[in-house]
Amino acid sequence: MEKEKIISELTLKAVRSSGAGGQNVNKVSSKVVLTFDLKNSQALTEEEKLRLETKLSSRLTTVLVLILNCDEDRSQLKNKEIVIKRFLEIIKNGLLVPKERRATKIPKSVIRKRIKYKKNISEVKKNRRKPDLN
Repeated sequence: MEKEKIISELTLKAVRSSGAGGQNVNKVSSKVVLTFDLKNSQALTEEEKLRLETKLSSRLTTVLVLILNCDEDRSQLKNKEIVIKRFLEIIKNGLLVPKERRATKIPKSVIRKRIKYKKNISEVKKNRRKPDLN
């Protein structure tokens, strides 16, 4: 994954922020909307695209476009930095290959410990019963 190549494929658009904020909100377009077309990306291999498609399926649109918004700050530049940072983090986490799990044998000491615990509980419960006076 080449950061510069991916960043060059991003589409950033400044939009007016929603919600309360007084007069400034009505004049300034500080909200940043980032869109990334996963399907037509040249920076990612087909294998990486498939992995991202499966891992980010809930975040992608039907045409495989990732859309992120940021209106945390009053500064458009700051919002742009935040949304790009967030995007790179999402892509990095999406491309992580999980380590293959290897089955291991349960140690004999653990088995003995579990059986000892079960016997102990059994004894405790047996002692709680009413005595058999036959």
